[in-house]
Amino acid sequence: MPPKRRGGGTATAAPKVKKGRQSKLAKENDITAEEENEIKEAFHLFSTTNEEFEDEKEGVIRTEDVRRALVALGLPPSNPRELSSILSALDPTHTGFVPYGPFLSIAAAKLHSRDADALSEEVDTAYRLFTRGTDGPITLGHLRRIARDLKEDSVGDDLLRDMILEANGGAGVQAGVTLEQFRDVMSRAGVF
Repeated sequence: MPPKRRGGGTATAAPKVKKGRQSKLAKENDITAEEENEIKEAFHLFSTTNEEFEDEKEGVIRTEDVRRALVALGLPPSNPRELSSILSALDPTHTGFVPYGPFLSIAAAKLHSRDADALSEEVDTAYRLFTRGTDGPITLGHLRRIARDLKEDSVGDDLLRDMILEANGGAGVQAGVTLEQFRDVMSRAGVF
């Protein structure tokens, strides 16, 4: 027989979203479990097994794939000299392969080095995608186009209006969403 509910009500509690647990490697590199999962996913796009590295449970990637994996993470080397430096750090004995742990450390360091200007530029670029390159604001028409492009047919105008009102503090649907309001929404959402 199931245990009795406490509180006497019949309302069900909202399901808890399980947060990923930080691994030892993530803690050592001061990144979240979500950031580690993204890094691992990019690593696995290029990972392979190699008998010289049979103890590496995540596999290894070839040194020529390091740049591609960093690009997949949105953390490309800024120039050929930086790439050369990264490869020297990751493969000092020139085996041609990079294990997961060192790759994660480099990716985490690049994550930490992203500065506010780079993040601001990403927000500006995302905003221009919504507004099709105009200075804005994001309108109901822009959101309809995005929903249509993403084939989100179930997203109705009521929800899109609510999104605009939430983003602009209730200033009205006709006011749209300015770049500053978009930045605020992205910041609150933890996207940027």
